[in-house]
Amino acid sequence: MSTEPEPAHEDTAAAVDAGPETPGATSGPAPGAAGAADEGGAGASDGTARTAGSPAADADPGSLGREADGEDGESSGEASGDSSGETPGGQPESAGAEGDAAPAQVSEAEAELAAQRLERERIARRKAEKQGPIEAGGKLSGTAADLLAAVRAVESGEKPAATVFAEPAPAPRRAAPEPARPPRPVAAERAAGPVGPTPEAVQAVRRVLAEGGAPEALAPQAAALLGEGAEDALRADPWRLLRVGGVRPEQADGFARALLGAACGPDDERRGRAVTVWLLEQAALAGHTALDLPLLTAALAERGVPDPDAAVQSALAEGEALAFQDALEEPGARPASAPGGSGTAAGPGGADAAEEEDEERPVRVLIGLERFALAEESLADGLARLVNSTPKQDGSAADWERAADAARGAAADLVRAVAGHGLVLHTGGEASLAEPAALLRAARALGLRAWAAAPGVLGRDRFSALAGGAPSAPGTPGPGGSPAPEGSDSAGPAPAVTVAGLLAGTEGPGRDADGALDLDLLVVLDAPHLDVEAGALLVESLPDGARLVLAGDPSVLWSVGPGRVFADLLAARICPQVASRLPDPGPLGELVSGIGIGELGQVEAPGKEVVIVPVRDAGEAVHRTVQLVADSVPRAIGVPAEDTQVITPGHGGAVGTRALNAALKQRLNPGPGRFGGFDPGDRVVHSPVPGRVLPGRVVTADADGLHLSCAGEDVVVPPELVERTVRHGWALTAHQAMGGRWPAVVVVLPGDAVRALSRPWIYTAFGRAARHLSVVQGVEQALPRAVAEVPAKPRTTRLPVLLAPQVPTD
Repeated sequence: MSTEPEPAHEDTAAAVDAGPETPGATSGPAPGAAGAADEGGAGASDGTARTAGSPAADADPGSLGREADGEDGESSGEASGDSSGETPGGQPESAGAEGDAAPAQVSEAEAELAAQRLERERIARRKAEKQGPIEAGGKLSGTAADLLAAVRAVESGEKPAATVFAEPAPAPRRAAPEPARPPRPVAAERAAGPVGPTPEAVQAVRRVLAEGGAPEALAPQAAALLGEGAEDALRADPWRLLRVGGVRPEQADGFARALLGAACGPDDERRGRAVTVWLLEQAALAGHTALDLPLLTAALAERGVPDPDAAVQSALAEGEALAFQDALEEPGARPASAPGGSGTAAGPGGADAAEEEDEERPVRVLIGLERFALAEESLADGLARLVNSTPKQDGSAADWERAADAARGAAADLVRAVAGHGLVLHTGGEASLAEPAALLRAARALGLRAWAAAPGVLGRDRFSALAGGAPSAPGTPGPGGSPAPEGSDSAGPAPAVTVAGLLAGTEGPGRDADGALDLDLLVVLDAPHLDVEAGALLVESLPDGARLVLAGDPSVLWSVGPGRVFADLLAARICPQVASRLPDPGPLGELVSGIGIGELGQVEAPGKEVVIVPVRDAGEAVHRTVQLVADSVPRAIGVPAEDTQVITPGHGGAVGTRALNAALKQRLNPGPGRFGGFDPGDRVVHSPVPGRVLPGRVVTADADGLHLSCAGEDVVVPPELVERTVRHGWALTAHQAMGGRWPAVVVVLPGDAVRALSRPWIYTAFGRAARHLSVVQGVEQALPRAVAEVPAKPRTTRLPVLLAPQVPTD
């Protein structure tokens, strides 16, 4: 069937009514110059900052006046704003607290901040445990010995030698230290009062910002980040302004010049240290938990730091970053993403078990922020504890076998694996969700306290609908268009919560007297979306003898936060892995399954399940999208506008979420936007905490703020936070849509979205559709080319190295 672009004046319904056209072979005139996809970050300016992963890249400075708007962009290959040559990913999606609204006495943000305080205290305890004399490392030489000496110097309060960061040289392999389980986090206490800086502190910061020519609107965020004495901290070190989301080095330089005058220079130690930390933070926003030292120093040079080695040394001396050395598997090999082999952190506590070996092996020197480095180590320790421990004996072996026989298929394999192992991985598409549901029902029948947790409210609600629905006949569609597997029994709802709500204590079973989660089995759904910090908190919160199942589709986009926990675990092969044999049904299932293996082919779609709408420019793309949502899909497919979701690569540009939401609001819920740009009935997403999305609708507004209905909860957003944490939600990015599934989805791919396209992005966006998918596209052959040739962008993580001692040997 021809896919030539239709005339602009023709009704888009003709494309839907005409029959299915799949994205396999589209043609047409070259698309117009649509606006660039923009991935602004939570508290970030519209132009996404580059990470050190691409040191040669240099984003446009932009204006310091760009206000943080609480949006987070796509990562793992999605386009970012008005900069060129982006590094992997963008800013993390600013998403609401995934449905874990707290009771009246504590807000979502307060519970989250309390949990973060507890995590920081746990990390402090962990660091204290590792203090003491270091006996190992006496035979190290070259860079490895210098690094160890630098760490010892930092511990003693001295400054490391300036030669620490010479060219890396081969060094003996160092064996990983024996995992030591840190204390478990305890349940978050209810906040007794308001959280955040005082009005006086904010006003003091506002004065110093005005003096330095920075926007006064940054004052609340700067005061919250820098804490007590923020005004004095900014005067003493103006480059601390870089800690505020959206501020770039060029902008902080201007602020410093205004405050310091002639004393400000590019060789200022404070500047080098601040830019080093900023680059590591940008790398974390792109998904990396650490950076190769050569990449980091090259990026510092690109940012005008005269002595990059000294800048990194200063950051280490001040304790703002950590250095690691990881032995490489083969001499001379430098993995492009996650390091391999059995290396260790170049820090305290490493036992040099391989010192007696004569053979020298090259090392990979990595630099990372303490926050993510310790979280990744804690995650590895917790996973090792699960792998090496014996699960609590709940029910006899015969009871588990009977439960497995009742489940049948891959669900039976899952039950058998969970019966004897503390950690199990489960992979599969949308239809495979029925298998974790069957596992939860079987476990509860055996008397286990079993729960499911999803990273987002969309995934939680989707699973709850499947697990708690009426019984379905084998092969018939279940909730959301998924088939009920043969032999499944949906009687009895399976309890599902969000990960954030589970950890904060606002959802789920709560914690026992020891501070551990009061459960025996936890199934984490949509596991690819789990980052290292959430993963570390989760595994360290599990009681002894508990079982953990990580379930998800490995082909979707990775987490918004740093790390790639699920992918690293699959590659490590340290625990049983159960692959679902349930294919996603129908033409949509066939299309998405093909994308997963790198093929974008034609599929038979007799019910108009898949339709392609070619467009020539940005204006036509917006026009056709509005037509589809408001008229064509409801009339030809029978799906109303409120059940249709639009997905586009970025927030900015002529066909980003901002432009599409404005056009869709004008058509679907016109109004003056008298409540900060919103009207009652507007479809929105709320982002009280960066990295989470809470969909909802506007109810009303008053002096207390904007009243929303989100996932069945009433939420009041204070007036000063509306602009930063609430946006219209008819159109989302793929990361914001992760975990969700709608009867109809319209994916918009303007001509300038080519750089944003990757196989995981397309797989994720197309896979959100349960009954109908329309693709409004002007990228032509770039679409099948991206599916075939553009995999997920690599992320540098240390989890494979930390897990290496747990890999079984033949």
